[in-house]
Amino acid sequence: MSSIVTWREIEPTLRGIDLLEEMSLGFQAYSSGRCVVPPVGELLLDQSRGEVHIKYGYVRGEEHYVIKVASGFPGNPALGLPVGDGLMLLFRQDNGALARVLLDEGHLTDERTAAAGALASKILAPPAVEGVGILGTGVQARLQAAHHACVFPEAEFLIWGRNLEKSVACQAELSEMGLRARAVQDVESLCKESQVIVTTTAAKESVLASDWVQAGTHVTAVGSDTPEKQELEIGLLTRADKVACDSLDQCRLRGEVSQALRAGAIGEEDVVELGAILSGDADGRGGPEEVTICDLTGVAVQDLRIAEAVHRALA
Repeated sequence: MSSIVTWREIEPTLRGIDLLEEMSLGFQAYSSGRCVVPPVGELLLDQSRGEVHIKYGYVRGEEHYVIKVASGFPGNPALGLPVGDGLMLLFRQDNGALARVLLDEGHLTDERTAAAGALASKILAPPAVEGVGILGTGVQARLQAAHHACVFPEAEFLIWGRNLEKSVACQAELSEMGLRARAVQDVESLCKESQVIVTTTAAKESVLASDWVQAGTHVTAVGSDTPEKQELEIGLLTRADKVACDSLDQCRLRGEVSQALRAGAIGEEDVVELGAILSGDADGRGGPEEVTICDLTGVAVQDLRIAEAVHRALA
């Protein structure tokens, strides 16, 4: 029989899981061609501005396949409800039996996204990181800061949001977690003090201009996960010495890379998958003064790796 577990049961297991390693293994499997990951299922609800993403896939020769549903409804806080919800279903590949129902309320998607962001920054950041800039003030901004703090424990976190009050609240929460954090009023100032920048907004027009980004900076972009979203000025991708992404197939249709491809600013030959860098099949950062970008749109193999890790931990 399958076992149904709630977020209350799932959350404690994450403390014993190396999420960056799980994401690394997943990305390497994906870029080596061992994964079957169909196109993302997506519902965009006009009235509520809600987004529902359905992702599914498996790794050939391994034990399970996953089906994940995760949603985000930006108006929910005004209703006293969480922004996100969701679940993951883990099935056996050999007979289709349901192995685990993870009623994670969308938190596992948030965690695997943040872990992937920290992994990308770890691999592509310059040698010395004193400041990490976070664009955005929501759940993902907080989680990206928490995971990046494990990679860059001495760094100060600079927080920017369109609403300064929310920026200050985010900074206060990060400070309570033991992070050195400071709210800033504009993105240009943030860029001057950040060697790593993480974008976590739902912007549909760029919030990060190329001219603001200093030489030697790495940018991890995680907010642009639908075709119409965009956080980075296209010129920043043209300028970058290295542009990486989680999935070139997905990034043809969504994310920062898709915007630059449609504009003719870059070609597919200018983009390398993160998994290829992690496995050593492609080069990463070439020097301390390079500008690097990693565009993360979220791939089903990430859901599979975190779901299987939780499943093992609960066994």
